[in-house]
Amino acid sequence: MIWELLWEHKGKLLGVAAGLFFGIIYLLVGFWDTLVFVVFVSTGYYIGRKLDHKEDLREILDRILPGKFR
Repeated sequence: MIWELLWEHKGKLLGVAAGLFFGIIYLLVGFWDTLVFVVFVSTGYYIGRKLDHKEDLREILDRILPGKFR
């Protein structure tokens, strides 16, 4: 029964867990360090998602930083 309830509200549960995680990081290391951490994680997620969809890494980097990886 508890698993069904958790599965039904998995988005809310994930949001609360992420908020708690980032809140603890903010309290431990500060705002700017947390912001840099979020930027790195977001960039890693973006590149990983592109690679999962079989896109070329050079093409991705060329879109992000035009003319640097030819």
